[in-house]
Formats: sequence, structure tokens, C-alpha cells
Amino acid sequence: MLSNRLTTKAAAPLTMDRCMTGLKEKTNMPASTKGNGWSHVDTVQLNSSKEDLPETDSFVQQAMTLIMDEVVRKAGHVSGKVCEWRSPEDLTKLLDLELSEAGEAPAQTLQHCRDAIHYSVKTNHPHFFNQLYVGLDHYAMVGSFVTDATQPSLYTYEMAPVHCLIEKVVLEKMMEMIGWVEGGDGIFNPGGSMSNMYAMNLARFQRFPEVKEQGLSACPRLVLFTSEECHYSVAKAAAFLGIGTKNVYVVPADQRGKMIPKELEKQIRTAISEGAVPFMVNATAGTTVLGSFDPVEELADICEEHNLWLHVDACWGGAALLSSKHRHLLKGVHRAHSVAWNPHKMLMAGQQCSAFLVRDKTGLLKRCHSACASYLFQEDKFYDISCDTGDKSIQCGRKADAFRLWLMWKALGTRELERRVDHSLEMARYLTEGIKKRDGFRLLMEPEYTNVCFWYIPPSLRKIPESPEFWQKVEAVAPKIKERMMKTGSMMVGYQSHGVKPNFFRMIIISPWVGTKDMDFVLDEIHRLGADL
Repeated sequence: MLSNRLTTKAAAPLTMDRCMTGLKEKTNMPASTKGNGWSHVDTVQLNSSKEDLPETDSFVQQAMTLIMDEVVRKAGHVSGKVCEWRSPEDLTKLLDLELSEAGEAPAQTLQHCRDAIHYSVKTNHPHFFNQLYVGLDHYAMVGSFVTDATQPSLYTYEMAPVHCLIEKVVLEKMMEMIGWVEGGDGIFNPGGSMSNMYAMNLARFQRFPEVKEQGLSACPRLVLFTSEECHYSVAKAAAFLGIGTKNVYVVPADQRGKMIPKELEKQIRTAISEGAVPFMVNATAGTTVLGSFDPVEELADICEEHNLWLHVDACWGGAALLSSKHRHLLKGVHRAHSVAWNPHKMLMAGQQCSAFLVRDKTGLLKRCHSACASYLFQEDKFYDISCDTGDKSIQCGRKADAFRLWLMWKALGTRELERRVDHSLEMARYLTEGIKKRDGFRLLMEPEYTNVCFWYIPPSLRKIPESPEFWQKVEAVAPKIKERMMKTGSMMVGYQSHGVKPNFFRMIIISPWVGTKDMDFVLDEIHRLGADL
């Protein structure tokens, strides 16, 4: 059906002639505009014919063919490269980046697309394990095509009737999986960092609603609490909202990266003794590096005791809720006041697809963020204005991000999404056992999710006693192997240090199309690239 839509020309193409004819009929604009204020008439041709227009239909068809051939088919094949690495200086010379006064032929514009694809990272390659997302799911991709082509904006129902209803249905399904049997509220927004900021702003408004009009002067010194393993967006949100990064109290985590509840209680008592007002706890379900899950049930008990807003950053780990085998990782999440969940990560719904969900049903989200713009949110509309969800958002225009997830979910069904999650964790377990069996590979810790963290020890270091000098040498191994894998284009796996632990590899497994051979390849390739170090 997609190919038919792309190759069939419209029966009555919208030419410039038709556009201008309609404009003249509606405005009675004279055929000649000399002397009436239209000073640009001598330089702008108003009645250009279709023959003068670019062959845009043909360009779109060729571009779609290029995407199908070079991205969907070729880029995802194991025989190709994950990336065609070039330095910033070299890539600047290779690409035609400068913008010019005159336009160019469609063939040249198509070449820019070809170049962009060629030198971009192939995130749909089976050996891309670098980030907390991979691409692409074919149904989600088509969803992006549809929304980019139709250009809806989710401030009002009249501008996005289909997508306002779809967003509502998807949010309700996600709330059901969280365990909010009575429902709640929510909104899709551009990224998990934004969701965490929404949570912080909402928690503050719920406690001190006067802050919306009076600003920070209406509040005492506020303090929030989060694990040392949390996402950096928590500190950024505190800075952005005027709370201050020094008022983000960092709670120690245990050896597995989980927030320690007793330490949280200590921090709360400390803040109160300083005269500060605790208002929020940020728990993490699936930390960025270790993939750890905070003990939400225990944290919820503490939050209830101290009347604190509990937010769960489940941007990465939220997908485990779809799995009957693994949803226990988020035990107690139904007690949270708000949850951030990014389906563009484990569920592969495409960048970006991020939901912020709230257990409140009193309209708190809208009261916190509304500005009541009269040109958008009229009270006397002819339809149910509860479908106008835009005033819940801090944005005005908002993309229809839920459509990609909805279309993919409709096509695959919940059972297939569950199978994908289970498959990723099975592959993580297989890789973990492979690491244990191989000389020169050492686990950082047993993985809880699909983050598999490990060191590679080259043969030259394997007989050296462990000492600060030994670990200093290990520190240099992962960056060098990463450089080599990028330059050969064989795969992409991330690395980082963590606290006092020197650089190690962080392998992220998401794609439902990778198998045991791909896991074996990763270990083989790391050894091949680093055996001489």
C-alpha cells in the first residue's frame, strides 16, 4: 500500500495557479498590483505554471526508494559496517554543507540524502549496542512518515483529531500496565529529561501552588532526593526550575547500584534539621550505566511517611512492565505519583517517544502548566474541549509521538512486545555466561537488566598482579578498542569509568533480531581488536 501511495499521482495536483486563483477569489486581489502597496510584484512571479515547479513528486519517490534500499535493507545487514567513521575535519570536507542563495537540482539534493545516510551511524545494524535505543522498527518508521507528512500538532483536537484520541488510548494502556487501576493523566513530550523536569515542577506545584504566580519567593528552601546512580537530567531540571543543584541531595547506592532506603531516611532527617522542606524523591527503574532498579516499594513507604512526591524514572526500565517474567523489577511502581517511560528505548518506537504519566486525576497537570491562550483554548468550542490537551504541556506545538508506538503496538500486539523484552534479557544472560567462560573477560557485576558491564584484560596484562598500576593500564584498554572498532566499523559498544572503577564496556542489548552468534561476535571482536594491547 505504501508503494502504491507513493507512485500514484493526485488526480488534481495543487499547482501555484490553483493556489493563487483561490487567493484572488477570496480576497478580491487585483490582477495587477502596481501602485497599491504590493511593492514586490516586479520581482515575484505570481502566476507561475506547474512546469516551473521542481519535480517534487519524483524527488519524494526517489528519496523513499533510497531510504528503503540504503537504510531498511542495506544498513541493517550484518555484512555492512555500523559506521563509516570520519573525523569532524574530514567529514566537513567530504560533505557539501554550505547554504547558498540559489537552489539546486533535485539530483543534487538526493545526493545529500545519500551522503547523510552513508556517513550516519547505522543504528539498525545487528552490531550496534552503543546506546539505550536501537533502530528501526518498520511499523514505527512508517508511523513517523505518516506524522511527518500530515504535520499534526497536539495542542487542540481540531488540529490533531486522530492523534489526540490515540495519545489518550496509549497513555491509558501504559497506566494500566503501571497498575493505576483508576487511571490518571499524562502527556507525551520530547524526551525523558523533559519528563523528569515535568515531575519536579508538578511535585513543587502540588505542594506550593502559589509558586506558579509568585515565583520562587513563594517557596521555602526545597530539597529533593535521588540516587547517586540517577540520570543527570535530575540535576539539570533542578537548575532549570530554580531549585538549585545543591538542593538535590544525592543518596548513596549499594554495590548493585540501588538506592539504599535507610540512607534516604537519613538524608531526609538531615534536610529537615537544616530547615529545608523535602518535597520529592526520584527513584530510578533501570539506571543508565548499570541497569539497576531502585527498591520502589520501600521508597514508597518512606515517601508516604514524610508526605513526599515519589517519581519513578522508568525511561529505560519501564518496558519490563510488559513482561510477566520481569515486571517484578518495578515492584511498587503503582504507588508512584508520577512515572517517566520512554518507549523509544527498549520498545523501539523510534526517536523520540517519551511519556510522562501522573496518578492524579484532578487536573493537576493542566493547572500547573496552563496559560489559557484564548486563540487556541476557547471555552465555547462546538466539541468536547477536554480533548484539547495542549495546555497540559509547557510546549505549544507538539509532535504526534504516540502514533509511532500505537501503530507498532497495533501491528505487533502486546504478546510480541513482551517476547521482545524477554528475548533481550535472554541474550543478556547468554552474553554474561559467555564472559564468565572466556579468558581475559571479567564482569563488573551480574546484570539485572540488559546492561552487561565488563572489562577486557589483554594477554599482556593477565599475569600482572592487581594493583593501582594494573588498573591504570586497564583504564586505557577500552578507549583504544573503541577507537579501533569505530574506525573499522565492525560494531559499536560503549565504555565508561564508574566511580573508582576504571573504564569498562557497557553492552546494551535491545534488538529482537540479534542472536547468540551476535553475542559471540562481540566477544571475539573485542579480543581481536585488543589482543595486542
